[in-house]
Amino acid sequence: MTHRVITPRTRPLHALVHVPGSKSVAARALICAALSDDPSVVSNLPSGDDTSAMLAGLQQLGAVLHVVGSSAEFTGSLSLESAHSVVVDAALAGTTARFLTAVAALRHGETVITGQDALRNRPMHDLHQALVDLGAVVAPLNGVGRLPVSIRRGPQITDSVAIPGSVSSQFTSGLMLIAPRLPHGLGIAIEGSSVSESYVAMTQGVQKAFGVVASEMSRGHYRYSPGRYVGCRYDVEPDASSASYPFAAAAIAGGTVSVSGLGRSGLQGDSAFAEVLARMGCIIRRDGTDVSVTRDRDHPLDGIDIDMGDMSDLVPTLAVVATQAVSPTVIRGVGFIRNKESDRIGDLAHELRSLGADVEERDDGMKIKPSALHGAIVQTHHDHRLAMSLALLGLVISDVAIADPDVVSKSWPEYWQMLDTLQ
Repeated sequence: MTHRVITPRTRPLHALVHVPGSKSVAARALICAALSDDPSVVSNLPSGDDTSAMLAGLQQLGAVLHVVGSSAEFTGSLSLESAHSVVVDAALAGTTARFLTAVAALRHGETVITGQDALRNRPMHDLHQALVDLGAVVAPLNGVGRLPVSIRRGPQITDSVAIPGSVSSQFTSGLMLIAPRLPHGLGIAIEGSSVSESYVAMTQGVQKAFGVVASEMSRGHYRYSPGRYVGCRYDVEPDASSASYPFAAAAIAGGTVSVSGLGRSGLQGDSAFAEVLARMGCIIRRDGTDVSVTRDRDHPLDGIDIDMGDMSDLVPTLAVVATQAVSPTVIRGVGFIRNKESDRIGDLAHELRSLGADVEERDDGMKIKPSALHGAIVQTHHDHRLAMSLALLGLVISDVAIADPDVVSKSWPEYWQMLDTLQ
Protein backbone atom coordinates (compact mmCIF):
# COMPACT_ATOMS: atom_id res chain seq x y z
CA MET A 1 0.00 0.00 0.00
CA THR A 2 1.31 3.43 -0.90
CA HIS A 3 1.74 6.27 1.59
CA ARG A 4 1.81 10.01 1.19
CA VAL A 5 4.05 11.96 3.57
CA ILE A 6 2.92 15.50 4.39
CA THR A 7 5.51 18.26 4.55
CA PRO A 8 5.22 20.53 7.62
CA ARG A 9 4.90 24.26 6.99
CA THR A 10 7.33 26.59 8.73
CA ARG A 11 5.48 29.81 7.91
CA PRO A 12 1.85 30.95 8.14
CA LEU A 13 -0.25 30.02 5.13
CA HIS A 14 -1.41 32.50 2.52
CA ALA A 15 -3.49 30.93 -0.26
CA LEU A 16 -6.57 31.19 -2.46
CA VAL A 17 -8.24 27.82 -3.10
CA HIS A 18 -10.81 26.74 -5.68
CA VAL A 19 -12.89 23.81 -4.46
CA PRO A 20 -14.96 21.46 -6.66
CA GLY A 21 -18.72 21.69 -6.99
CA SER A 22 -20.77 20.10 -4.25
CA LYS A 23 -21.19 16.38 -4.89
CA SER A 24 -24.32 16.34 -2.72
CA VAL A 25 -25.97 19.15 -4.69
CA ALA A 26 -24.77 17.61 -7.96
CA ALA A 27 -26.33 14.23 -7.14
CA ARG A 28 -29.72 15.82 -6.57
CA ALA A 29 -29.53 18.02 -9.66
CA LEU A 30 -28.55 15.08 -11.85
CA ILE A 31 -31.53 13.05 -10.63
CA CYS A 32 -33.93 15.95 -11.26
CA ALA A 33 -32.49 16.50 -14.74
CA ALA A 34 -32.79 12.79 -15.56
CA LEU A 35 -36.42 12.69 -14.38
CA SER A 36 -37.37 15.70 -16.51
CA ASP A 37 -38.72 15.28 -20.03
CA ASP A 38 -37.05 18.58 -20.99
CA PRO A 39 -33.42 19.22 -21.89
CA SER A 40 -31.22 20.31 -19.00
CA VAL A 41 -27.60 21.26 -18.39
CA VAL A 42 -25.97 20.66 -15.01
CA SER A 43 -22.65 22.51 -14.77
CA ASN A 44 -19.72 22.76 -12.33
CA LEU A 45 -19.89 19.04 -11.62
CA PRO A 46 -17.15 17.71 -9.33
CA SER A 47 -14.73 15.21 -10.84
CA GLY A 48 -14.86 12.65 -8.02
CA ASP A 49 -15.79 8.99 -8.17
CA ASP A 50 -19.21 9.53 -6.59
CA THR A 51 -20.36 11.89 -9.33
CA SER A 52 -18.95 9.57 -11.99
CA ALA A 53 -20.93 6.69 -10.47
CA MET A 54 -24.12 8.75 -10.54
CA LEU A 55 -23.62 9.75 -14.19
CA ALA A 56 -22.88 6.17 -15.21
CA GLY A 57 -25.89 4.85 -13.31
CA LEU A 58 -28.27 7.34 -14.91
CA GLN A 59 -26.97 6.42 -18.35
CA GLN A 60 -27.52 2.73 -17.61
CA LEU A 61 -31.10 3.57 -16.64
CA GLY A 62 -31.67 5.20 -20.00
CA ALA A 63 -30.90 8.87 -19.53
CA VAL A 64 -29.40 10.42 -22.65
CA LEU A 65 -26.61 12.71 -21.51
CA HIS A 66 -23.27 13.96 -22.71
CA VAL A 67 -20.50 15.16 -20.40
CA VAL A 68 -18.59 18.13 -21.78
CA GLY A 69 -15.89 19.33 -19.40
CA SER A 70 -17.56 19.78 -16.03
CA SER A 71 -21.09 19.90 -17.46
CA ALA A 72 -23.66 17.21 -18.21
CA GLU A 73 -26.09 17.95 -21.02
CA PHE A 74 -29.35 15.96 -20.82
CA THR A 75 -31.30 15.45 -24.03
CA GLY A 76 -33.38 12.43 -23.00
CA SER A 77 -34.96 11.32 -19.72
CA LEU A 78 -34.81 7.98 -17.92
CA SER A 79 -36.42 5.01 -19.69
CA LEU A 80 -38.97 4.26 -16.97
CA GLU A 81 -41.10 2.04 -19.22
CA SER A 82 -38.18 -0.13 -20.35
CA ALA A 83 -38.55 -3.82 -19.48
CA HIS A 84 -34.82 -4.45 -19.72
CA SER A 85 -32.96 -5.59 -16.62
CA VAL A 86 -30.14 -3.27 -15.55
CA VAL A 87 -27.31 -3.72 -13.04
CA VAL A 88 -25.98 -0.50 -11.54
CA ASP A 89 -22.64 -0.65 -9.70
CA ALA A 90 -22.48 2.34 -7.32
CA ALA A 91 -18.90 1.42 -6.28
CA LEU A 92 -18.50 3.21 -2.92
CA ALA A 93 -21.07 5.96 -3.52
CA GLY A 94 -23.75 5.75 -0.85
CA THR A 95 -25.76 8.68 -2.22
CA THR A 96 -25.78 7.13 -5.71
CA ALA A 97 -26.85 3.75 -4.35
CA ARG A 98 -29.67 5.14 -2.26
CA PHE A 99 -31.01 7.68 -4.76
CA LEU A 100 -30.93 5.21 -7.65
CA THR A 101 -32.59 2.57 -5.48
CA ALA A 102 -35.51 4.99 -5.11
CA VAL A 103 -35.45 5.84 -8.83
CA ALA A 104 -35.50 2.12 -9.66
CA ALA A 105 -38.92 1.91 -8.00
CA LEU A 106 -40.23 3.99 -10.92
CA ARG A 107 -38.95 1.55 -13.57
CA HIS A 108 -40.99 -1.21 -15.17
CA GLY A 109 -37.93 -3.43 -15.61
CA GLU A 110 -35.75 -4.90 -12.88
CA THR A 111 -32.84 -2.85 -11.56
CA VAL A 112 -30.13 -4.39 -9.41
CA ILE A 113 -28.19 -1.92 -7.27
CA THR A 114 -24.83 -3.17 -6.04
CA GLY A 115 -21.45 -1.82 -5.00
CA GLN A 116 -18.11 -2.59 -3.43
CA ASP A 117 -17.87 -4.45 -0.11
CA ALA A 118 -17.75 -1.32 2.06
CA LEU A 119 -20.96 -0.02 0.47
CA ARG A 120 -22.66 -3.41 0.75
CA ASN A 121 -22.18 -3.21 4.50
CA ARG A 122 -23.92 0.16 4.86
CA PRO A 123 -27.53 0.18 6.10
CA MET A 124 -30.31 0.38 3.48
CA HIS A 125 -33.22 -1.34 5.25
CA ASP A 126 -35.37 1.70 6.02
CA LEU A 127 -35.34 2.84 2.41
CA HIS A 128 -36.06 -0.66 1.10
CA GLN A 129 -38.98 -1.03 3.52
CA ALA A 130 -40.45 2.34 2.53
CA LEU A 131 -40.37 1.31 -1.14
CA VAL A 132 -42.08 -1.99 -0.28
CA ASP A 133 -44.75 -0.05 1.63
CA LEU A 134 -45.20 2.10 -1.46
CA GLY A 135 -45.81 -0.95 -3.64
CA ALA A 136 -42.42 -1.54 -5.25
CA VAL A 137 -41.08 -5.07 -5.63
CA VAL A 138 -37.87 -5.19 -3.58
CA ALA A 139 -35.82 -8.37 -3.29
CA PRO A 140 -32.56 -8.43 -1.28
CA LEU A 141 -29.90 -10.57 -2.95
CA ASN A 142 -27.45 -10.84 -0.05
CA GLY A 143 -29.31 -10.21 3.21
CA VAL A 144 -32.18 -7.95 4.20
CA GLY A 145 -31.40 -4.24 4.19
CA ARG A 146 -28.10 -4.55 2.33
CA LEU A 147 -26.81 -4.43 -1.20
CA PRO A 148 -27.12 -5.90 -3.73
CA VAL A 149 -30.86 -5.47 -4.06
CA SER A 150 -33.34 -5.97 -6.91
CA ILE A 151 -36.08 -3.37 -7.41
CA ARG A 152 -38.86 -2.87 -9.92
CA ARG A 153 -42.06 -0.89 -10.07
CA GLY A 154 -45.29 -2.25 -8.70
CA PRO A 155 -48.77 -0.74 -8.43
CA GLN A 156 -48.68 2.20 -6.01
CA ILE A 157 -50.67 0.96 -3.01
CA THR A 158 -50.39 4.04 -0.79
CA ASP A 159 -49.73 7.73 -1.12
CA SER A 160 -48.07 8.03 2.31
CA VAL A 161 -45.03 6.36 3.83
CA ALA A 162 -43.17 6.73 7.10
CA ILE A 163 -39.43 6.47 7.43
CA PRO A 164 -37.18 6.66 10.51
CA GLY A 165 -35.04 9.79 10.53
CA SER A 166 -32.26 8.47 12.74
CA VAL A 167 -30.07 6.61 10.22
CA SER A 168 -29.64 8.65 7.04
CA SER A 169 -31.30 11.69 5.50
CA GLN A 170 -30.50 10.13 2.12
CA PHE A 171 -33.46 7.79 2.57
CA THR A 172 -35.82 10.75 2.92
CA SER A 173 -34.20 12.65 0.06
CA GLY A 174 -34.44 9.64 -2.24
CA LEU A 175 -38.18 9.39 -1.60
CA MET A 176 -38.61 13.14 -2.07
CA LEU A 177 -36.87 13.00 -5.45
CA ILE A 178 -39.21 10.34 -6.87
CA ALA A 179 -42.39 11.61 -5.15
CA PRO A 180 -43.68 13.89 -7.95
CA ARG A 181 -43.26 11.15 -10.54
CA LEU A 182 -45.49 8.70 -8.66
CA PRO A 183 -49.06 8.34 -10.00
CA HIS A 184 -50.62 9.48 -6.73
CA GLY A 185 -47.83 11.67 -5.44
CA LEU A 186 -46.42 10.93 -2.00
CA GLY A 187 -46.53 12.06 1.59
CA ILE A 188 -43.41 11.35 3.63
CA ALA A 189 -43.50 11.30 7.43
CA ILE A 190 -40.14 11.27 9.21
CA GLU A 191 -40.38 9.31 12.45
CA GLY A 192 -38.36 10.36 15.47
CA SER A 193 -35.43 12.74 15.43
CA SER A 194 -34.01 13.48 11.99
CA VAL A 195 -30.28 13.48 11.32
CA SER A 196 -28.66 15.86 8.82
CA GLU A 197 -31.83 17.90 8.28
CA SER A 198 -29.87 20.40 6.19
CA TYR A 199 -29.55 17.77 3.45
CA VAL A 200 -33.34 17.43 3.28
CA ALA A 201 -33.55 21.21 2.86
CA MET A 202 -30.89 20.92 0.14
CA THR A 203 -33.08 18.42 -1.73
CA GLN A 204 -35.99 20.85 -1.60
CA GLY A 205 -33.81 23.68 -2.86
CA VAL A 206 -32.61 21.70 -5.88
CA GLN A 207 -36.14 20.45 -6.64
CA LYS A 208 -37.41 24.03 -6.65
CA ALA A 209 -34.90 24.96 -9.36
CA PHE A 210 -36.42 22.17 -11.49
CA GLY A 211 -39.99 23.35 -10.89
CA VAL A 212 -41.05 20.99 -8.07
CA VAL A 213 -42.23 22.25 -4.67
CA ALA A 214 -43.86 20.22 -1.92
CA SER A 215 -47.60 20.88 -1.80
CA GLU A 216 -47.61 20.47 1.98
CA MET A 217 -44.70 20.89 4.33
CA SER A 218 -44.25 20.93 8.09
CA ARG A 219 -41.49 19.80 10.37
CA GLY A 220 -41.00 16.10 9.72
CA HIS A 221 -43.68 15.85 7.02
CA TYR A 222 -43.60 16.53 3.27
CA ARG A 223 -46.27 15.90 0.66
CA TYR A 224 -45.79 16.05 -3.10
CA SER A 225 -48.58 16.10 -5.65
CA PRO A 226 -48.09 14.27 -8.95
CA GLY A 227 -46.18 16.52 -11.31
CA ARG A 228 -43.13 16.87 -13.50
CA TYR A 229 -39.64 18.26 -13.32
CA VAL A 230 -38.96 21.21 -15.61
CA GLY A 231 -35.62 21.19 -17.39
CA CYS A 232 -33.22 24.04 -16.69
CA ARG A 233 -29.61 25.13 -16.66
CA TYR A 234 -28.31 24.39 -13.18
CA ASP A 235 -24.91 25.51 -11.90
CA VAL A 236 -23.71 23.44 -8.93
CA GLU A 237 -22.43 25.63 -6.10
CA PRO A 238 -18.91 25.17 -4.66
CA ASP A 239 -18.59 22.36 -2.14
CA ALA A 240 -18.68 23.57 1.46
CA SER A 241 -17.52 20.17 2.71
CA SER A 242 -14.35 20.39 0.60
CA ALA A 243 -13.84 23.99 1.73
CA SER A 244 -13.60 22.78 5.33
CA TYR A 245 -10.13 21.33 4.67
CA PRO A 246 -8.33 24.48 3.49
CA PHE A 247 -10.18 26.43 6.18
CA ALA A 248 -9.01 23.93 8.80
CA ALA A 249 -5.48 24.22 7.42
CA ALA A 250 -5.50 27.93 8.25
CA ALA A 251 -6.79 27.19 11.75
CA ILE A 252 -4.11 24.53 12.35
CA ALA A 253 -1.05 26.09 10.70
CA GLY A 254 -1.95 29.76 11.04
CA GLY A 255 -2.22 32.37 8.30
CA THR A 256 -5.05 33.10 5.87
CA VAL A 257 -6.74 30.77 3.40
CA SER A 258 -9.55 31.98 1.13
CA VAL A 259 -11.99 29.84 -0.83
CA SER A 260 -13.22 31.30 -4.09
CA GLY A 261 -16.97 31.48 -4.67
CA LEU A 262 -17.99 29.82 -1.43
CA GLY A 263 -20.20 32.76 -0.50
CA ARG A 264 -22.81 31.56 -2.99
CA SER A 265 -23.17 28.16 -1.30
CA GLY A 266 -26.68 28.66 0.00
CA LEU A 267 -27.97 25.07 0.08
CA GLN A 268 -25.32 23.41 2.24
CA GLY A 269 -25.40 23.13 6.00
CA ASP A 270 -21.64 22.58 5.91
CA SER A 271 -21.20 26.22 4.85
CA ALA A 272 -21.53 27.09 8.56
CA PHE A 273 -18.17 25.45 9.33
CA ALA A 274 -16.35 28.77 9.10
CA GLU A 275 -18.49 30.02 12.00
CA VAL A 276 -17.43 26.96 14.01
CA LEU A 277 -13.81 27.96 13.48
CA ALA A 278 -14.70 31.52 14.53
CA ARG A 279 -15.93 30.13 17.85
CA MET A 280 -12.50 28.54 18.27
CA GLY A 281 -10.72 31.84 17.72
CA CYS A 282 -10.32 32.27 13.96
CA ILE A 283 -11.29 35.41 12.06
CA ILE A 284 -13.77 35.05 9.19
CA ARG A 285 -13.95 37.55 6.33
CA ARG A 286 -16.23 37.71 3.29
CA ASP A 287 -15.21 39.59 0.15
CA GLY A 288 -17.90 39.27 -2.48
CA THR A 289 -18.36 35.53 -2.89
CA ASP A 290 -14.94 34.66 -1.45
CA VAL A 291 -14.69 33.52 2.17
CA SER A 292 -11.44 33.52 4.16
CA VAL A 293 -10.32 32.07 7.48
CA THR A 294 -7.41 33.63 9.39
CA ARG A 295 -5.59 32.66 12.56
CA ASP A 296 -2.62 34.43 14.04
CA ARG A 297 -0.14 31.84 15.23
CA ASP A 298 0.21 33.78 18.47
CA HIS A 299 -3.52 33.38 19.10
CA PRO A 300 -4.26 29.85 20.38
CA LEU A 301 -7.37 27.93 19.43
CA ASP A 302 -10.04 27.36 22.09
CA GLY A 303 -11.95 24.11 22.42
CA ILE A 304 -15.74 24.12 22.05
CA ASP A 305 -18.76 21.99 22.88
CA ILE A 306 -20.87 21.47 19.75
CA ASP A 307 -23.66 19.37 18.27
CA MET A 308 -22.45 18.50 14.75
CA GLY A 309 -25.63 16.70 13.68
CA ASP A 310 -26.20 19.05 10.75
CA MET A 311 -22.53 19.08 9.72
CA SER A 312 -21.76 15.45 10.39
CA ASP A 313 -19.45 15.01 7.38
CA LEU A 314 -17.13 17.57 8.94
CA VAL A 315 -16.63 15.77 12.26
CA PRO A 316 -13.18 14.49 11.13
CA THR A 317 -12.20 18.02 10.07
CA LEU A 318 -13.24 19.54 13.38
CA ALA A 319 -11.59 16.72 15.33
CA VAL A 320 -8.16 17.36 13.82
CA VAL A 321 -8.51 21.10 14.48
CA ALA A 322 -9.51 20.29 18.06
CA THR A 323 -6.20 18.52 18.67
CA GLN A 324 -4.52 21.91 18.32
CA ALA A 325 -6.74 23.70 20.84
CA VAL A 326 -5.60 24.61 24.37
CA SER A 327 -8.83 23.37 25.98
CA PRO A 328 -11.05 20.32 25.41
CA THR A 329 -13.54 19.97 22.56
CA VAL A 330 -16.72 17.90 22.83
CA ILE A 331 -18.43 16.76 19.62
CA ARG A 332 -22.02 15.55 20.12
CA GLY A 333 -25.08 14.42 18.19
CA VAL A 334 -23.36 12.28 15.56
CA GLY A 335 -23.73 8.66 16.65
CA PHE A 336 -25.12 7.82 13.21
CA ILE A 337 -21.76 8.51 11.49
CA ARG A 338 -20.52 5.10 12.60
CA ASN A 339 -22.26 3.84 9.44
CA LYS A 340 -20.56 6.12 6.91
CA GLU A 341 -17.72 5.03 4.62
CA SER A 342 -15.98 4.10 7.87
CA ASP A 343 -16.90 4.19 11.54
CA ARG A 344 -16.27 7.91 11.71
CA ILE A 345 -16.23 7.85 15.49
CA GLY A 346 -14.30 4.68 16.27
CA ASP A 347 -11.91 4.70 13.31
CA LEU A 348 -11.27 8.43 13.60
CA ALA A 349 -10.57 8.16 17.33
CA HIS A 350 -8.18 5.24 16.73
CA GLU A 351 -6.16 7.11 14.11
CA LEU A 352 -5.99 10.28 16.18
CA ARG A 353 -4.67 8.24 19.10
CA SER A 354 -2.00 6.78 16.81
CA LEU A 355 -0.75 10.37 16.45
CA GLY A 356 -0.73 10.87 20.22
CA ALA A 357 -4.11 12.59 20.61
CA ASP A 358 -6.09 12.24 23.84
CA VAL A 359 -9.49 11.13 22.53
CA GLU A 360 -12.43 9.80 24.54
CA GLU A 361 -14.82 7.94 22.27
CA ARG A 362 -18.50 8.36 23.11
CA ASP A 363 -21.71 6.81 21.78
CA ASP A 364 -22.72 10.01 19.99
CA GLY A 365 -19.33 11.64 19.40
CA MET A 366 -16.04 12.21 21.15
CA LYS A 367 -14.10 14.42 23.54
CA ILE A 368 -10.63 15.62 22.54
CA LYS A 369 -8.22 17.00 25.12
CA PRO A 370 -4.96 18.88 24.53
CA SER A 371 -1.93 16.60 24.13
CA ALA A 372 1.46 16.42 22.44
CA LEU A 373 1.25 14.82 18.99
CA HIS A 374 3.83 12.89 17.00
CA GLY A 375 4.16 11.47 13.52
CA ALA A 376 2.76 8.12 12.39
CA ILE A 377 1.37 6.29 9.40
CA VAL A 378 -2.40 6.71 9.66
CA GLN A 379 -4.91 4.40 8.02
CA THR A 380 -7.81 5.84 6.05
CA HIS A 381 -10.30 2.93 6.36
CA HIS A 382 -11.48 3.47 2.75
CA ASP A 383 -12.75 6.90 3.84
CA HIS A 384 -11.89 10.02 1.85
CA ARG A 385 -12.82 12.33 4.71
CA LEU A 386 -10.48 10.62 7.16
CA ALA A 387 -7.65 10.90 4.62
CA MET A 388 -8.19 14.58 3.88
CA SER A 389 -8.68 15.55 7.53
CA LEU A 390 -5.83 13.58 9.12
CA ALA A 391 -3.41 14.85 6.48
CA LEU A 392 -3.88 18.38 7.79
CA LEU A 393 -2.00 17.51 10.97
CA GLY A 394 1.06 16.92 8.81
CA LEU A 395 1.18 20.68 8.26
CA VAL A 396 2.41 21.12 11.84
CA ILE A 397 3.75 17.65 12.80
CA SER A 398 6.70 15.86 11.21
CA ASP A 399 6.46 12.36 9.77
CA VAL A 400 2.71 12.18 9.23
CA ALA A 401 2.01 9.73 6.41
CA ILE A 402 -1.39 8.88 4.91
CA ALA A 403 -1.98 5.28 3.83
CA ASP A 404 -4.04 4.67 0.69
CA PRO A 405 -4.01 8.36 -0.32
CA ASP A 406 -5.89 7.70 -3.56
CA VAL A 407 -9.09 7.24 -1.55
CA VAL A 408 -9.63 11.01 -1.92
CA SER A 409 -10.74 10.37 -5.51
CA LYS A 410 -14.21 9.69 -4.12
CA SER A 411 -14.88 13.42 -3.77
CA TRP A 412 -11.77 15.50 -4.63
CA PRO A 413 -9.17 13.79 -6.84
CA GLU A 414 -7.07 16.96 -6.91
CA TYR A 415 -6.91 17.22 -3.11
CA TRP A 416 -3.21 16.46 -2.78
CA GLN A 417 -2.29 19.04 -5.39
CA MET A 418 -4.36 21.59 -3.47
CA LEU A 419 -2.63 20.70 -0.21
CA ASP A 420 0.79 21.05 -1.85
CA THR A 421 -0.08 24.59 -2.95
CA LEU A 422 -0.95 25.70 0.59
CA GLN A 423 2.13 27.72 1.45
